[in-house]
Amino acid sequence: MQLIWWVLAFALVVIGLLGTVLPALPGPVLVFAGVLVAAWADGFTRIGAGTLVVLGLLTIAAHLVDLASAAVGVKRAGASRRAIAGAALGTAAGLFVGLPGLLIGPFAGAMIAELTVRRDLRAAGRAGMFAGLGFVIGLAAKVALVFAIVGIAVAAFFL
Repeated sequence: MQLIWWVLAFALVVIGLLGTVLPALPGPVLVFAGVLVAAWADGFTRIGAGTLVVLGLLTIAAHLVDLASAAVGVKRAGASRRAIAGAALGTAAGLFVGLPGLLIGPFAGAMIAELTVRRDLRAAGRAGMFAGLGFVIGLAAKVALVFAIVGIAVAAFFL
C-alpha cells in the first residue's frame, strides 16, 4: 500500500510540473498535493508542518502570480481599469483555448477593452503588448515558484 502512495505523490508532482506551463491544469496545486501525499506517506518525518506551511504559501503565491500577471502588465502601461479587467478576462478565456489562447487572450482582452475606452489603436496596442509581456513574466515567476516548491521538498527528503 505504501508504494501506491509514493507512486501517486510522484504522479501528482509530474502532472503538476506539466500543468505549470500547460493550460487548464492547476500545476502549483497539483505539485503541492503530490508533496503533501509524499509527506503523509513518510509519516511527516522529513516534511513537517512548518515546511508544508511554507510550501503552501509558495503555492498560493504561484497561483496569485498566474492570475494577476497580465493585469499588472496592463497597469504598468498606464491603461484604463477596463483594459486591466479585459486582460484578466482574456487570460481566463484563453485557458479554454490552450497555449495559443493563453498567449493571445491577455493581449486581445486588454486591447479590445482599451479600445472601448479611448478609441486609440496605439494606446490599445500598447495595453495589449504589456498584457502579453506581463503574462510571460508571470509564467516565468510561476515556474520559478513551482521549482522552488519541488526543490524545498527534495531537499527536505534527501538532506
